[in-house]
Amino acid sequence: MDAAVPAQPAYDFDADTAVEPAGDGVWRGQISPRWSIGPYPNGGYVLAVGLAAVRATLPHPHPFAVSAHFLRPTSHGPVDIAVEPVRSGRGHSTAEGRMVQAGRERARFLATYGDLAAVSGPTAVTASPPPLPPPEDCLTDDAGTQPMPNGLIAEIRRRMDIRFAPGTVDFLRGVRHGRGGIGGWVAFADGRPVDVDALPFLCDAMPPAVFDLVDQPGWVPTLEYTVHVRGVPAPGWVRAWFTTRALVDGYLEEDGEIWDSQGRLVAMSRQLARLNPPGS
Repeated sequence: MDAAVPAQPAYDFDADTAVEPAGDGVWRGQISPRWSIGPYPNGGYVLAVGLAAVRATLPHPHPFAVSAHFLRPTSHGPVDIAVEPVRSGRGHSTAEGRMVQAGRERARFLATYGDLAAVSGPTAVTASPPPLPPPEDCLTDDAGTQPMPNGLIAEIRRRMDIRFAPGTVDFLRGVRHGRGGIGGWVAFADGRPVDVDALPFLCDAMPPAVFDLVDQPGWVPTLEYTVHVRGVPAPGWVRAWFTTRALVDGYLEEDGEIWDSQGRLVAMSRQLARLNPPGS
């Protein structure tokens, strides 16, 4: 009898972040060009591939706190992720991952996982969901057919259904307001539900908020990226908001929040990035 052929993942994100064991704590993945900005894979997507290996190693199901240091650009093609468990306790487990490509380490991850369904305790949230018109009244993305302000085609935008808040992406037509904010409703274009595993990626899925601050934006590579997952998203659209308050000597921070369809805060993020001049 012929061996059964493993079923392929139904959604692009799951197919393009899948990993398989390669022995001795190493997992093999493939960096797809479908989640890129020009020639560069999106940093949140690279993190998602790394976290797939971490998730397959640890006993707990949900990321609580993850951070990534991007050491050098990752290219499209195969990668190996070496995962080293650091600690495993009753409520949390932690592991470190190293992504290697062509013999060079490209990124290093540290992640603590837990079980969001098993936690309870005092809750007080002083933040509020960003006020947004309904998705049908927001600005529909052009599915990546138009270049970004830096001249690059964002292939990742074909994978996403983003409804931008009015006034936050005027930089796409050369108008800047100097507010350094961008937001809107977010979903996957192929209908994949937004779950906990997608949140670390979605915190890096929008154009950089710094594009509203500078007249000649270039490439914005991420140096360090941290995500805190705060809850399991309810079904439906999530609303996302990202801000940059300080661009200093070419380095910037971007803070993000993701709220689910019931108005619950489900993820928070911060990254440090470098604004490289056009053509660099």
